[in-house]
Amino acid sequence: MDPQNVLNNPFINKGTAFTQAERSKLGLTGLLPPKIQTLEQQVAQAYSQLKKRTQALDQYLFLMQIFNQNRVLFYRLLRQHLVELLPVIYTPTIGDAVEQYGQQFIEPSGAVYLSIDEPDKIKASLIAAAADRKIKMVVVTDGEGVLGIGDWGVNGVNISIGKLMVYTAAAGIDPRQVLPIVLDVGTDNQQLLADPLYLGNQHPRVRGQAYHDFIDYFVQVIEQTFPDVFLHWEDFGRDNATTILNQYREQITTFNDDIQGTGIVVLAGILGALSISKEKLIDQTYLCFGAGTAGMGVVQRIFLEMQAQGLSATEARKRFYLVDRQGLLFDDMPDLTPEQKPFARKRAEFSKVTDTTDLATIVRTVKPTILAGTSGQPKTFTKEIVQTMCQYTKRPVIFAMSNPTKLSEAIAADLIKWSDGKALVATGVPQAPVTHNGVTYEIGQANNALVYPGLGLGVIAAKATRLTDEMISEAAHSLGGIVAVDDPGAAVLPPVAQVTTYQKKIAAAVVRCAIKQGVAKVSAIDVAELVEKVQWEPEY
Repeated sequence: MDPQNVLNNPFINKGTAFTQAERSKLGLTGLLPPKIQTLEQQVAQAYSQLKKRTQALDQYLFLMQIFNQNRVLFYRLLRQHLVELLPVIYTPTIGDAVEQYGQQFIEPSGAVYLSIDEPDKIKASLIAAAADRKIKMVVVTDGEGVLGIGDWGVNGVNISIGKLMVYTAAAGIDPRQVLPIVLDVGTDNQQLLADPLYLGNQHPRVRGQAYHDFIDYFVQVIEQTFPDVFLHWEDFGRDNATTILNQYREQITTFNDDIQGTGIVVLAGILGALSISKEKLIDQTYLCFGAGTAGMGVVQRIFLEMQAQGLSATEARKRFYLVDRQGLLFDDMPDLTPEQKPFARKRAEFSKVTDTTDLATIVRTVKPTILAGTSGQPKTFTKEIVQTMCQYTKRPVIFAMSNPTKLSEAIAADLIKWSDGKALVATGVPQAPVTHNGVTYEIGQANNALVYPGLGLGVIAAKATRLTDEMISEAAHSLGGIVAVDDPGAAVLPPVAQVTTYQKKIAAAVVRCAIKQGVAKVSAIDVAELVEKVQWEPEY
């Protein structure tokens, strides 16, 4: 093997950790500094260099240099400092990285860029990118609905790269078996269309039948090229995300994190909150603030869980209220999405209410016991709203899910203060513990990273041919059960600091369910051992 190929291949490069014997064998003698370092020494050195960079985006760019040079070093560093570095390699910093992708571009980082203008090149591009690796997981985006910041076109590739980093760091998905992809169908972001440094197709987004034909062809080629792949869709636009998931979920092993992943983690958080308050899910009233892709994914997941716990579909629907940009959603509105329609209310229910667009008025009227925000509208969960909820429920469940931080519906400190410690709180971004009246409240981070890595690990371990609703429900229950219910100020979700420890539990629950449902290609053996066997460790 060419020595330069060794040093330029992040999957085999060890840098200064190559032994003398390895250097001689691979022709690396004289191509590296003479001192031989251990992996631990490399990690310490890299971390020291990282800490000299004070801005999060600068830290992100430094970490990407390591990622592009040495995957083992990158993941060992990330694993050792996961709580600190997860917000750097993913939310909230990833939003800035997406916006500045063209300006900061150095390397493609192993990603695949598939253009709608050249569909005939898809297969060749995938084969070249895989380079004989057996790909088992793909994260793909078209960059239309990036986080809460909208259409960023090909810049959204950073989202695919970042998601796969979390899969590996948290659950041990083998980085040699993953592939980040962006589908470049253009962009409607006028800033990008006018930017000479934009690296994608500088034409408006292709929509309609041509778009869906491209998606369909992509799925066909992916399945032919990587027969055992788990296809994860990420940050697609509101109109396309659900359509794509519904079209393929019964055909292939596929998952949409915005729809299903958010639903899992919010359901897990609600189950954790109710285990603290000693209440039942079927007795709750749920107000969804922000009924887009993520919001409706959460509603659907909780709706299914309410039925699993004994309510009929009709009874369960009565427990939901949706608020979106139009205000409270009614069944006579012409612009409802197919997902919103079954949960829209009748105007006759609110004949005496003068304003159904004001959130505070809606809360006073419908009296939700659970208020979850996926709106991207900052500071909308006000003191008035929180105190109103406290008047009719002892422990209101309030989840401010939007991210990055600047888009969050509320900060945890305010929610705890305004509710006098009664609110059971989770946020979409990491927030520090809050001390109020002598009690320290741990704030659960409703981060999809708590659950989707273990879900993916379970799918891969089971060699699952489909991802079913039952498998998703098992993932939520296994996560929701990890709550210190009797501790004052306990978080409704387990801490990110322990994320690597409970992914095995989630994965095992998914494998057992897949076997039970007959969608696994493995037998009912020692599930824990099976999960551990497929995990990858960052070691030389």
